[in-house]
Amino acid sequence: MVKFSREYEASIIPEWKAAFVDYKRLKKLIKRIKVTRRDDSFAASNAAAAADHLLPPPPAEKEAGGYGFSILDPVRAIAARFSAGQQPSASEDEECPDRGELVRSTDKHEREFMERADEELEKVNAFYTGQEAELLARGDALLEQLRILADVKRILADHAAARRARGLARSRSMPPPPPPPSSSPPSSVHGSSGRYLLSGLSSPQSMSDGSLELQQAQVSEGAAVADEVMAALERNGVSFVGLAGKKDGKAKDGSGKGRGGGGGGGGGVLQLPAMVRIDIPATSPGRAALKVWEELVNVLRKDGADPAAAFVHRKKIQHAEKNIRDAFMALYRGLELLKKFSSLNVKAFTKILKKFVKVSEQQRATDLFSEKVKRSPFSSSDKVLQLADEVECIFMKHFTGNDRKVAMKYLKPQQPRNTHMITFLVGLFTGTFVSLFIIYAILAHVSGIFTSTGNSAYMEIVYHVFSMFALISLHIFLYGCNLFMWKNTRINHNFIFDFSSNTALTHRDAFLMSASIMCTVVAALVINLFLKNAGVAYANALPGALLLLSTGVLFCPFDIFYRSTRYCFMRVMRNIIFSPFYKVLMADFFMADQLTSQIPLLRHMEFTACYFMAGSFRTHPYETCTSGQQYKHLAYVISFLPYFWRALQCLRRYLEEGHDINQLANAGKYVSAMVAAAVRFKYAATPTPFWVWMVIISSSGATIYQLYWDFVKDWGFLNPKSKNRWLRNELILKNKSIYYVSMMLNLALRLAWTESVMKIHIGKVESRLLDFSLASLEIIRRGHWNFYRLENEHLNNVGKFRAVKTVPLPFRELETD
Repeated sequence: MVKFSREYEASIIPEWKAAFVDYKRLKKLIKRIKVTRRDDSFAASNAAAAADHLLPPPPAEKEAGGYGFSILDPVRAIAARFSAGQQPSASEDEECPDRGELVRSTDKHEREFMERADEELEKVNAFYTGQEAELLARGDALLEQLRILADVKRILADHAAARRARGLARSRSMPPPPPPPSSSPPSSVHGSSGRYLLSGLSSPQSMSDGSLELQQAQVSEGAAVADEVMAALERNGVSFVGLAGKKDGKAKDGSGKGRGGGGGGGGGVLQLPAMVRIDIPATSPGRAALKVWEELVNVLRKDGADPAAAFVHRKKIQHAEKNIRDAFMALYRGLELLKKFSSLNVKAFTKILKKFVKVSEQQRATDLFSEKVKRSPFSSSDKVLQLADEVECIFMKHFTGNDRKVAMKYLKPQQPRNTHMITFLVGLFTGTFVSLFIIYAILAHVSGIFTSTGNSAYMEIVYHVFSMFALISLHIFLYGCNLFMWKNTRINHNFIFDFSSNTALTHRDAFLMSASIMCTVVAALVINLFLKNAGVAYANALPGALLLLSTGVLFCPFDIFYRSTRYCFMRVMRNIIFSPFYKVLMADFFMADQLTSQIPLLRHMEFTACYFMAGSFRTHPYETCTSGQQYKHLAYVISFLPYFWRALQCLRRYLEEGHDINQLANAGKYVSAMVAAAVRFKYAATPTPFWVWMVIISSSGATIYQLYWDFVKDWGFLNPKSKNRWLRNELILKNKSIYYVSMMLNLALRLAWTESVMKIHIGKVESRLLDFSLASLEIIRRGHWNFYRLENEHLNNVGKFRAVKTVPLPFRELETD
């Protein structure tokens, strides 16, 4: 049976650990009370034994002394008992100060326990009430946002229906029906509301379409819709850009022109007198372009212009609805965590008070404290439970069409069940890989392909392709090791990366991917060797077939081979390549850091693509992929491209995070790495003494810059005021020496570039092997860096009690603008 203390430590929310009951410390206080009481009992028994030694000899001993029987014996016995009763009292008076001190010592420890328990109770109550108030306020804000969205969609749907009716009436030469009144009751939030009108709200270009009369009618219609939307939003406190410039429907110049704008409003555009502030984060190029367009409109309005470009379009409403849905999911997640916080603390107090009353026998004091715990907000409040039920009903009604099963899949995603089949497959593929590798080594040795007289074309073709897969497999294996360590140390990597817990990769999955890749690669190596020895003409096509197979698996649209992970990888790569146009998330710049350690892999991919394109399309001879000028220029670009992407991410974060100077300094680190890579590339082309010194200077400067950032910024080490010497205040690993060894290892692996200066004269095969070994060491360094980077990020979340992501709300309130 697992002890409660272990179960408690394994169940607490890592980010809120400091707010939980310090069960371990209270348990230590109880042990101290137990030891003190045992010492009291031992001291009391010793005092009683000492008192027994002070009693006079009994009458039997006197009988043995030869006095015999006498009629005075009863009198002597009474006198002896009287004297014995007097003497022990003197000894007890001597012992009384010590025994009283022991009793006071026991009472002191009990008082210390009760005081500490009361402090823990106050701490838990304070945290719970604070979190409860935040969640209740967040719930009210979300209900208000949902009400605003319902009003906007109702107005758009009503006017879409009216416009269809007017169009039908116009086609029949009948007068159009009047528009629906704005005082109609708001309808519920349905997914299809307003889709007819919103389907045309794509861009402001449609404002110039149609005849003049039609444009004027559309202007009037747009103004009517705008009035109702403005009224609905203003009732709910939504802010506007440029609202101060127009009042009572009049423009700045005082002319009582209508609100539709001077340019006419197309049927697909909802024109507003001022830009409605619907805040959608610019996380993609489309959203970024929209934000730039809105800012341009705002500037024009401030200058007195009145462009017909203020519009609410379909995408913005859809994004607003998605943001509100995600915010409800985050709110429900916070409520579930707070319920868990409450139940665990109630259980911890119950357990520790049972132990206390068993040791101290202070039943009355324990009962009083138990009543105090029961009356505490974290134990008695039901606001969180009520809000959770309300969120379930709202989410089920508005976002899943009253389907409770689908709603709970969103609100309570199920954890994937661990199966032994994955472990079995990992072992199977690993054993197969080892066997095939031994077979390949024997065949390669017998055929002599790795000797100086061997086939050089084999090395030129096979080495690049299979080294690429080997480096990928090694990186995935180290990522699996990271996942294993993060899980064991309770680092919430899924929350940090914003991964879904039901589709996120586990360490077993990563090991399976790595083992299966290496098994496939070595099997292809063995088959390729057999085909070459058999003289098959198209033996060299096997590496290309393997490359096509892997590409097909990566882009496979079917739900096999970890589709969610593959799509997440492609999405992150898209965000990295187009860094300035996408919001930089933790997963994005973490993956970009991995790419800076995979430059040899990118070079192998470059050669492979060049080789097979030259062979298949005959655009260039094979020598182009080894010594061509275009190839060398492309190699130079690839060498610094990951650093360039990472620097762009830093600049994007600099603009988004309030011009944080640390982001500029971080970008400088990657710029220094680009300069060092360019100098090394130039030195490889022209190995003169001048460029040797340039390599040493630039690479040394970049290495010092990178080491400082690794230790101080990414890992949080080298803090001279830390209670852990030259580390940080909070550490997850108990053995501090591991951190010092890791710093030395990172320093040693950062100096791998010195090999490029040494110019070691070795054979071609040995040179290829050395390059592969150095590339592998850099990947190992990156995998080692990953653990401490996420440990530091996790501890930052713990320090801020950040366990639930904050989703920005689309409709901004007036007082916050």
